[in-house]
Amino acid sequence: MKKLISSLFLALILILPVSAQQENQSLPPQLYEPELYATAVVEDIIKEGEEDVAGVLQKFQELRLKIASGKEHGKTVLVRHGGQVMIANNQLVKKGEKIVVVKTRAENGQEGYYIADKYRLPWLFFAVALFLVLAVYFGRVKGAMSIVGLVFSIVILLTFIIPSIVAGGSPFLITFVGSCFIAIVSMLLAHGLSRRSIIAMVSTLLTLLIAILLAILFVHLTQLFGGGSDEAVYLRLDPSMNISLQGLLLGGIIIGTLGVLDDITTAQVAVVDELKKANASLGARELYARALSIGRDHIASLVNTLVLAYAGASLPLFLLFTLPGAQPFWVTFNSEFIAEEVVRTLVGSSALILAVPLSTFMAVKYLSKKS
Repeated sequence: MKKLISSLFLALILILPVSAQQENQSLPPQLYEPELYATAVVEDIIKEGEEDVAGVLQKFQELRLKIASGKEHGKTVLVRHGGQVMIANNQLVKKGEKIVVVKTRAENGQEGYYIADKYRLPWLFFAVALFLVLAVYFGRVKGAMSIVGLVFSIVILLTFIIPSIVAGGSPFLITFVGSCFIAIVSMLLAHGLSRRSIIAMVSTLLTLLIAILLAILFVHLTQLFGGGSDEAVYLRLDPSMNISLQGLLLGGIIIGTLGVLDDITTAQVAVVDELKKANASLGARELYARALSIGRDHIASLVNTLVLAYAGASLPLFLLFTLPGAQPFWVTFNSEFIAEEVVRTLVGSSALILAVPLSTFMAVKYLSKKS
């Protein structure tokens, strides 16, 4: 699992940093201070090709852009894209294409513009709309309520977890408290107030506690400090951010585990309830055995799903092992950024597997009673 939540809340990362003065002369990027973000349309490609940069041929484009938003709407600017900074073929722009530009100001007061990224928001909004329509159409009331729960989760992240961490609070403690709120409210919204939902909610919180203990144990044993990602490096370089990176790592494990946990506990509780309704004569031992048999199939598919999800999100990491002249396999595998991913994935997966027998036991214990 590759830090799905964090990617939503980091600010725009400038992946195509190139600039130009009005005379098409580049300024050193380190002197730039972003002053304005806006969308722009490529009016014309004045020139494009390849140029020699330190013995390497680099693609470049000289463009005329028309600002399409912000206080400079309608202004035409000249921008040099590529050249000193390497760009790939899919980063080249076309005439009429809408892109994101940044206006910068150097220390000497000179202004410049560069292309920051492709403009993707319309298609992102379309994907969100498609998801909402499908969830409501096929899920009906429960689908709509699950969306409300999702919105609540995002609100907790944006208004409580992230601001509290930025303010200097313990990322681990804040994330745990916020995750408990998310689990309770989202499960009650999606499944209503019933014996099923209460048992699933209690099972979720107990399993979350197990995940926390496992995370603390293995983060300590493997001596992880939370500095194995690019985002952690950026946070560490910012003197205004007094954040415990190890606590942030633990908090990320908690949120990642919670994302799948309620599905497992809810499903297992439902299995026990339906088995009991179908055959009221089943004793607690046999009910547990039959429900756990179904749960084992869930575990088998879960393990495969998690491994494939991790592999798909971490293909660049796997490529490190195949690079010619790379360091030995055990050295790369021992590195902190690999170890963080392994601990994050396997601790979360272990907690999810333990959720099956735990939620089954809780459901058998309380749903087999008459009242």
